[in-house]
Amino acid sequence: MNIDTVFISDFSVGRFRAAFQAYFVELGLHISDWDGLFREMNEDKNGKNFAFLMVDGHDNAVGFLQFQMNVFSNWFFRESFGFIRELWVHPSCRGQGLGTKLLHEAERYFADNGAYKAVLTTDDAEAFYLANGYEKAPGIKAKNKMEVLVKNISALR
Repeated sequence: MNIDTVFISDFSVGRFRAAFQAYFVELGLHISDWDGLFREMNEDKNGKNFAFLMVDGHDNAVGFLQFQMNVFSNWFFRESFGFIRELWVHPSCRGQGLGTKLLHEAERYFADNGAYKAVLTTDDAEAFYLANGYEKAPGIKAKNKMEVLVKNISALR
């Protein structure tokens, strides 16, 4: 299968929208205002959203990874990190290593942009992330109450 990866910084792009909508359908989530959701993704106050979108030879979206660069800071310390927001691979393409390729693309982006760690939450893919070098981070609490996983990516720098 011929797969290309495209960097996305504008979430009004049709191919990304189609993939994100398929992901939400799979999750059983209903969105009444898709245009509003994608506008919010473009204008997120917590940081600029980006994505890597995988498309097949027919220009169909087969997976994506949405992410942000963020900063943990207090009055004394500051640490840049990559936050993986969403990862999805089309059901017909799972088990082919595409999710791992998307993770590696994001981790490389994080390292190239000054981050030493990648952080994410998961409720149903813990084994996948653990197999890709992520570790549980019991000291970090997420607002969504999901398990937090962290990967040290300093070796990529």
